[in-house]
Amino acid sequence: MTEAPKNHFKRRLLAGEVQHGLWMSLASPVAAEALSLVGYDWLLFDAEHSPVEIASLQPLLQAAAAGSSSCVGRPAWNDKVLIKRMLDIGCQTLLIPFVQTPEDARAAVEASRYPPAGIRGVAGGTRASRFGLAPDYFATANEEICIIVQIETADAVDRLEEIAAVEGVDGVFIGPSDLAASMGHLGHPAAPEVQEAIEVAAERIRRAGKAPGILATRPEDARRYRDWGYRFVAASVDLGLLIGAAKGVLEQVRT
Repeated sequence: MTEAPKNHFKRRLLAGEVQHGLWMSLASPVAAEALSLVGYDWLLFDAEHSPVEIASLQPLLQAAAAGSSSCVGRPAWNDKVLIKRMLDIGCQTLLIPFVQTPEDARAAVEASRYPPAGIRGVAGGTRASRFGLAPDYFATANEEICIIVQIETADAVDRLEEIAAVEGVDGVFIGPSDLAASMGHLGHPAAPEVQEAIEVAAERIRRAGKAPGILATRPEDARRYRDWGYRFVAASVDLGLLIGAAKGVLEQVRT
């Protein structure tokens, strides 16, 4: 019998384990497959700030299934239709952007759950249910879904505890670049005021009983965030790694 998929990322998140991730913005199944084999605990497939639509996201997830990395998807918006479609193609963990209020968080959770716990529409032959071959899918789906809300502004940080307290929210993710912009430091997430807010946020999220997460673009930043208590940290971005390596080679051959 084909069993419904299990969410290993969620299990490790709730157990308090540290998980290192990589941010995926390239709309390339080749890159998704290759990087899934490197050993990262999770890969985030970004459909907000990259040219990835639902139809092109499913092949990325299928390619990444070659490795052991858990897949996380970020929809373009906190929208019940986008959430439903991403769940149907097999995303079990979603990072919901621009959550400002507890009401935003509750809407995301409700969109991810089948009735009576939520409003997710029912479809039988989706990739999520092994194309209808997993008879236990509907009985287990709600428990296997992991919802992470993204805090991106100073206003949202002010309401962090209220947002984290929403039932069904499993993690709270801080977006350094947008937070910096909202604090008057556009393009400068390393500003001391922003970094102080990020450090304090990790402790507040943990005190609220939820797992804190964040995106870094350099290993030294990722290590610092981990030391501050962040439990799921994206250590870099695939496109940034590609460009950085290409620039490094060019500089070497021109020397």
